[in-house]
Order: sequence, then C-alpha cells, then structure tokens
Amino acid sequence: MFRFANPQYLWLLTAVPAFVLLFWLAARNRRRRLARFGREETLRELMPEASTGRTTLKFILFCMAFALLALAAARPQFGSKLREEKAQGIEMMLAVDVSNSMLAEDFEPNRLERTKYAVNKLFDGLRQDRVGLVVFAGEPKVQLPITSDYRMAKAFARRIDPSLVPVQGTAIGKALEQSLLAFSGDSEEARSRAIILITDGENHEGDALAVARRAAEMGIRIYTVGIGTPEGAPIRIGGEFIQDEKGDMVVSKLDEEMLSRIAEITGGAYVRATKQSIGLEEIVKSINDLEQTELSTVRFEEYNEQYQYLLAAALVLLLIEFLLLDRRNPLLAKFNIFH
Repeated sequence: MFRFANPQYLWLLTAVPAFVLLFWLAARNRRRRLARFGREETLRELMPEASTGRTTLKFILFCMAFALLALAAARPQFGSKLREEKAQGIEMMLAVDVSNSMLAEDFEPNRLERTKYAVNKLFDGLRQDRVGLVVFAGEPKVQLPITSDYRMAKAFARRIDPSLVPVQGTAIGKALEQSLLAFSGDSEEARSRAIILITDGENHEGDALAVARRAAEMGIRIYTVGIGTPEGAPIRIGGEFIQDEKGDMVVSKLDEEMLSRIAEITGGAYVRATKQSIGLEEIVKSINDLEQTELSTVRFEEYNEQYQYLLAAALVLLLIEFLLLDRRNPLLAKFNIFH
C-alpha cells in the first residue's frame, strides 16, 4: 500500500511549471538583448566559453531537485510494518442501558444522549487503558470488544441507540454477565479490570446481585452510575408518550438501591448522575487507583518511510548543479558534451 503522510506539500509541485515559464521568458529576453549586438553565429565565436546548454542543464537539475524535495516533504510511505509495545493500564468494560426507559427526558435532551456525550468525553481522557462497550436492554450485545483504539471506541459510542437491541426490557444481570465474558483472555490480573454500569436501575429480569458476587470472587469491581431522577419522567418515542395497558402514562424512575448493592458487593462505588455531570470522571479517578498490569502486546501498524531516498537524490542533484559551471571548462572543452 502506498500513501503520502503529508499530501498538502504536493502543491509545491505546481511551482515547477512556473519556474519553466520564468526560465523560458528570461532566455528569450537574453536572446533579444544579444541580437542587438550582432548575429548569433558571430556572437558565439566571440564568446567561445559561453554555454547555453550548461545553463539549461543547471536549470533542469534545479527543477528535478525541487520536485524531489517537494515529494520528500509529502513523506511517501510504502508498505507497512508491525511494531510491538508493552502497555500498563486498566481494562474497563462499559455496560450501557439502551432500553426505552433511557429515553426519559429528566436529563436533556434525554438520559441516553447525555450518557453518549459523557462516554465520548471519557474516551478523550484515556491514554493506555483498554475499553470495551456492551449495550443492553432485554438482552446484552457486545458493541465493541476490548480495544485501545479510542477513535474507534468513540465512533461506536456515537452509534449507541435502542434499536441495537431488539428485545426490550432491562436485564442488568445478563449485561454484567456478558461484560465479564467480554474481557480479553490475555490479562492475567483480574485486579486491573473494572465494569462501569450506566443505567436507570429498573431491573426487570435476571439476578444481578448473583452476577455481582461472582465478579467480586474474580476480583473485578463494578462501578455503577444511576442516571435519572427518583421522581422520574415520562418516556417519549416518536413524539408520543408511552402508556401502559390502562392508558396511564409510563413514568421511568431511578432505582438506586439495586445499583448501590451491586457496587458495594464488588468493592466499587455508586454515583448518581446529575444534570451537570454524569459522574464518569469521579469513577475513572477511582479506577486509576487500581493496580495496573501489563496488558497484552499492543501492535501498531506503521508505514515504511521512503522520503529519505528522495531527499538524498535531491541533495545529489543540487550538488551537481552547484559544481556545474555556467561557462565551458577549457580542460573539458575537447569533449564538447554540451554542444
């Protein structure tokens, strides 16, 4: 695969035609001025050391060197190679509730959109930690496996939507179980792993506390973020509020008791989101205090730089151009290579 790392410098190549035009205009002007003094054949005999061929060749060498320097500045890269590095950090799985109750508007514009904003901001502040993403409603789904590619993580976070999980409900237990399974298998130290659960806490099925106890036995802490208000808010989908079987408006309320117990069992922490802050910053500060471990080898794909060859060729051409005289050298006149 071939590419230019800095393609904007290729615009410098447009200067070469301008140089050619200026050189041609200068040569024509010089011929006109010399024509005032006599015929070209006569002037050539009067100036035996003058050489238009040398001047042209010097100009060609200069243009070639300039073009090569422009290409070198654009940093051509050919092929690819792998470089290995060791990383110390934490593995975090984010389990995000995408059930319809997350569309309640007690947070502006709604709970889910505020969560997506906070998750993206979290990824901006990470450096060597690895993150994964699980979305859940009635069933969990691994949206993003464990990775250190934060750009890709942000792209997946922006796509979080209730339509990702066709089964509605809020199965916190299944989400936590899926998060435990989603950790990479090459990190031996479970003490460097954590789960961040973001939900309104309305658990409809599954034994979330049993999964929390299993996570505690594995040494994995679960940090919970309750998003919503105890008073709750109605859920609006497609411009209409959801109603129950009796025709009453459905109001989604924050269930803090379940989330607090999950965090307590695993030695994590519970944070209630506010309209000013979801609380992820406080949780990440706490997670950073965990014992970090050497994560699996991180592979960075890089391109092989090719600019050095172009730069060397340009310097050689410039050296030749500098050493080449405008006039004929009497010692080399018998070769007459510029005639």
